Amino acid sequence: MLDDELKASLGRYLEYLQRPIAVTAALDDGPAAAEMRSLLADLAAASSMVRVAEDADGGAGMRRPSFAIHLPGEAPRVRFAGLPLGHEFTSLVLAMLHVGGHPPKVDEEVLRQVEALSGPLHFETYFSQSCQNCPDVVQALNLMAARNPDVTHVAIDGAAFPEEVAERQVLAVPTVYLNGALLGQGRMEIEELLAKLDAGAADRRARALDRKPVFDVLIVGGGPAGAAAAIYAARKGFRTGIVTERFGGQVLDTNAIENFISVQETEGPKLAAALEAHVAAYAVDVMKLERAVKLVPGDPIVVELASGARLAARSIVLATGARWRDMNVPGEAEYRTRGVTYCPHCDGPLFKGKRVAVIGGGNSGVEAAIDLAGVVEHVTLLEFMDALKADDVLQRKLRSFANVEVVLGARTTEVVGDGARVTGLRWEERTTGALHDLAVAGVFVQIGLLPNTDWLRGAIELAPTGEIIVDDHGRTSTPGVFAAGDATTSPYKQIVIAAGDGAKAALAAFDYLIRITAPAA
Repeated sequence: MLDDELKASLGRYLEYLQRPIAVTAALDDGPAAAEMRSLLADLAAASSMVRVAEDADGGAGMRRPSFAIHLPGEAPRVRFAGLPLGHEFTSLVLAMLHVGGHPPKVDEEVLRQVEALSGPLHFETYFSQSCQNCPDVVQALNLMAARNPDVTHVAIDGAAFPEEVAERQVLAVPTVYLNGALLGQGRMEIEELLAKLDAGAADRRARALDRKPVFDVLIVGGGPAGAAAAIYAARKGFRTGIVTERFGGQVLDTNAIENFISVQETEGPKLAAALEAHVAAYAVDVMKLERAVKLVPGDPIVVELASGARLAARSIVLATGARWRDMNVPGEAEYRTRGVTYCPHCDGPLFKGKRVAVIGGGNSGVEAAIDLAGVVEHVTLLEFMDALKADDVLQRKLRSFANVEVVLGARTTEVVGDGARVTGLRWEERTTGALHDLAVAGVFVQIGLLPNTDWLRGAIELAPTGEIIVDDHGRTSTPGVFAAGDATTSPYKQIVIAAGDGAKAALAAFDYLIRITAPAA
């Protein structure tokens, strides 16, 4: 099942096991179970601390094929249904380590919250092996189950259980159920999951943020621009903080990255983790899961958060990035996560054998169509203009697929559904005004990005596009406020450019602060 390189890597990681663990399988005679037997044999061979066995009663009541990771003699609390490969292989390794006593890399306060949860809490997470956002959720819930006897978690490969996915109408991953009821969808870190379970956690966090002293440099946003700004500010000896909803920003939703100079090839989540680790090497106060809602110029400058907390700083670097652009047509919001999606890598496997549409003929749209063509029955790509805007190499690749149709000059006017899920869309010919109905099960929207700047209106000058107007030093119209990255008028929205912009904005903030007074003590 595993190649030699993965087997060697697995063996090295399992050296960190602190105690023996049991892996108990519920299998059948199908081909998926045969693959799982092969995987489990590799796990057993990787460490003498791992004991693999099949459930004596055949796994009554369990999904099959599946396997649990637990301590010998204890009831299983961590289970994988389907194969945890692809992006989920790391989740498998971490589950074994955490059940086996290896300490997790989370704050002690977070662990105390986990261990204080009262149950029973039974979580089920639907993932796809190609989903980059799923491992954070799977790993967080596995950790909670490993540390708290009142918590159980099953990570389910949706492609391995299509009937179950159809019955529950799971059309986006990750999707999490708690005690049989939908808890949430999309990327969630352990702190966010705990906030959903502990009603007082948000209030306690807001009070703690309110007590923080004035920062010299406060960065809003945790993508490449924000990370670079934080590192450069901290290296100057300033009291530095980052406040962000999620560290990594749009990078987390990026698949292959091949143009970040000095890194020949990587994936978005890996780069985001590297950025966060680099920031953590400096004295930077990182405040995640917080959304800024208002900027109040003054001395000091104040950033108000959705939680009600207020952070003060002598200078601000705005690095809020961008988000996927909506079509803004009837039905889009109603069927979001029920057939309308923005991530072909994450959700594509859920549409296996179905007909789908991709909206947008730029690089992201054509790449999405290429990815989906190998999974779904048929892809219709609709582009508003009279020609595709994607690079020639991508267009040539797209044309090599027999199950892809490109429609030019098409304006999407409505997403159609049956009340539960998408059943099609309606589009208009731009030249004639003729309307057409297209039967599809999924609509993948890939029409570009919008800057996350709505909350800044009235506080700083914005361009008609909503971008923050900056000069060649990253200065905005408000003294002491700087900006960097995709949220600004800086041209060419690229990761490497955003990182450079962040460094430049931090240096400009440094230049600004040293002309006012010395750094805060």
